[in-house]
Parts: sequence; C-alpha cells; structure tokens
Amino acid sequence: MLSEQMTSLLQDACAGAFVQQRTQIRAMELSLGTLCALGRRTLSRSICAVGRQHQDWSADYKVFSRSQWEADQLFSPVLKEYCTRYPADQPVCVAFDDTKLAKSGRKIKSAFWQRDPLSPPFHVNFLYGLRFMHASLIFPHYRDGDFSARGYPVRFVECPAIKKPGKKATDEERAQYKKAVKTHNLSQQGLEMIKGLRVDLDRLGETKRRMVVAVDGSLCNRTILSKPLDRVEVVGRCRKDARLCFPAPAGGRRKYSEERFSPEGVRQDETIPWQTCRINFGGAWRDIRYKEVNNVLWQRGAKLRSLRLLVVAPQPYRTSPNAKRNYRDPAYLLSTDIQSDSQMLLQSYFDRWQIEVNHREQKDTIGVGNAQVWSDKSVPRQPAFAVASYSLLLLAGLKEFGPGRTHDFVPLPKWRKKANRPSALDLITLLRKEISEAPITDILKLNIAKNIMPYAYT
Repeated sequence: MLSEQMTSLLQDACAGAFVQQRTQIRAMELSLGTLCALGRRTLSRSICAVGRQHQDWSADYKVFSRSQWEADQLFSPVLKEYCTRYPADQPVCVAFDDTKLAKSGRKIKSAFWQRDPLSPPFHVNFLYGLRFMHASLIFPHYRDGDFSARGYPVRFVECPAIKKPGKKATDEERAQYKKAVKTHNLSQQGLEMIKGLRVDLDRLGETKRRMVVAVDGSLCNRTILSKPLDRVEVVGRCRKDARLCFPAPAGGRRKYSEERFSPEGVRQDETIPWQTCRINFGGAWRDIRYKEVNNVLWQRGAKLRSLRLLVVAPQPYRTSPNAKRNYRDPAYLLSTDIQSDSQMLLQSYFDRWQIEVNHREQKDTIGVGNAQVWSDKSVPRQPAFAVASYSLLLLAGLKEFGPGRTHDFVPLPKWRKKANRPSALDLITLLRKEISEAPITDILKLNIAKNIMPYAYT
C-alpha cells in the first residue's frame, strides 16, 4: 500500500533528523496531515487533520521553532534510492533553480521585496516574500521504459538577501554590507549547496560517481564556473551575446585571443556543421540538432577555465495535429565538462525542466509557503519540511507502483487520457483513500479521514 510505503520512508527520514522519538512521531503526523489536508496547507489545518484540534497546539509549532534538527537530512531516502537504482558508472544529474514564496506578514525578518518572475516583459512587478534555492535529483525513468524523467527534491534552502543599511548608517556598516553581498549572494549559497550534495554522496559510498549540475542563467556565472569542484561538472544556459574567445597562441604574454565571438554568432556561422543526437523530452525520443565548440574561454564568466559551448537549434512543435509548425527559441549552453559525450550533457539540461514541474506541484498542490509562521527557525524549516514530504510521497509512489501510472489510481477524467505517470494529486488522492479505510500503522493511529472534511475551511 502507498500509505505503508510512505510511513516507512517517513520513519527512515525522521529517524536521521530528529533525536527524540516523540518528536519523530509528531513530525510524521504533521507530514501526513500536510499532505492530506484540504484547502490551504496551514499548520492549523494539519493539526486538525491529525485530530489534535482540541489539544494544546504549541508542541506542533515548537517542532519547527525549537526542536534541534536539520531539514537536509529529511531527503536522505531519495539519495539512497537513486544510488541503489542506478549503477555507479552513470553520473548523477541534479537540477538547481531558485523560487519565491509570497508572504504578507511584516514580522518575517528574511522577507524582502524582489522581482516577480511572472510579471510581463514590458512591466516589471515586485513581490514581497521569501527566496529559496531548490535542488531536484533527476531520475532518468526513460531508461526503464516509455516514461519521462522526473525530479525528486533533495534540497530546499532559504536564501535571503542582505538588508541594505539605511541613510543614517556609518561608513563601517556600509563597508560590511558591500562585503556581505559578495559572500552571501544567491550564487554563493548555491555553490555551498552543490558542495553539500557532493559530501552526502561521498557519505553513501558514491565516491566514484560523478555529479552533473544543470543550472539556468542565474547560476551560470563566475562564482559557479570559475571554481573547479572535485567530481562535479556544470552545464548551464548562458546569454546569446556572451563575449567568448579561444586561448591566445603560445609564446606571448596574452592569455585570451583578440578575436571574440558570441553563441549567437556560432549558431549563424555556416562553416560550423550541425550535429544530431537523440534526446528524450516531451514524453518521446527526438532528434535534435546542435553545434559544438570546445576549449572556449569566457573571460568575465569563467576566467581561464576551458569550457564547451553547445548551441541547440530551435525545436519544432505543433499546438494541434493540423496546426502549422512553430519553433522554440534556440538554447546556448556552457559546460565545464569538455571530455564527456555531448548527448549526456544535452540530456541533463533537457531533464532540468522537471524542476519547474516540482515548483508547480509544490505551490499549487502541496501548498508550500501557506503556513503562517514567523519564528526565525520556522520560516526556513516549515517550507523545507513540506517539500521533503512531497519528495517522499513521490518516492513512495515510485517504489510501490513504478514510474508509470497504474490502475491502482483513480481513473482519469475524459479530457485527460494521456497521463503516463501519476501526479502529486493522484498520489494524495490514493493516500487519503487508504487512510480512510484503515489506520496506517500501530504507531500512527490517525483519524485524518474523519477530520479533513469538517475542518477543511477553518
């Protein structure tokens, strides 16, 4: 059953994160309450879902504000499953991206005004809220059959901005602010997350397994590319007008050649031939065209570190079988890996799209960011706890039913006939159904089915 598999994974994750057993059980109950509750996923509805609405609620809030535990340890079952499922000669692909959670409370110290990513291109809007760095481990399910890849979150870390000093600040405070901006920006915190994941893989005995990090334009910069990391390679999207060059000829003092070129210029250069490789994206294997240029230098982005430039041609698509053919924008990728097969790097970047699916399900289905907490510890912990619950739910579905959508789930509506994998809502619906029929285990005798409906809108 999905509920038994989910409880087993929660026990494994909470045993490594929490010290006291009673706190472990309370955290497991809150995790199931967060997943099964209806409406906005606040802590009060999670408490009502597990049947403690007539008891003192302070202990549930203290799980996040006072208990000693690390959120990163909750994702350990996902890393263990990946290492067990796939051989060590294949690299680990991890997708990175930042995301924002809107907030309205003025007591949250780390909340700040930032650019809204959903604002139209002709008018930039602002959003008040939190900023998190999200990392998802990509499971290549297309190796097991006619399935698409899927992202399983392994990190969700808050990355707040440094508060700018006011007009009455001293010169020393302004100097400290300028220094802190360089050491605590988004790129530096992303780099620390990459190092932490590398350490976790080494602890699991995967010292020979390489790690490929797929990033977008916000992390394709000097901080990430110029510092070589042991057994870690980066592939990221760069600007089409980036100023690239080749190394200068030997014998002189110059390090960079005088001739400069851009990725867009490489795409338009007819002397560089197009190559073809087979990539899985959009639920099928497709042939894509790309150009490759090796031993490229990016003076402003990677200094003297050699890079590989991959230019992906615009991919055709149709909105309907009888519609005309449209084309997407070309992609310009830079990678620190100059020896591996290009097909592996391209597949890793195409698989990075799965982290965007995780963002949508976490916010729309799981309700990450809905909890109304303002304690310094609770603000980063509670969203990470909800994302860990979501990741373990996906993993429980994978271990119980495989990567595809089976007949164990609720039948799809008539307008959705081509779903080949279960969504987070499918898994939550099945979990609610199983909990309503019988208690999960002897440890967690919950009355979630009796409480989620009466307290759905409290």
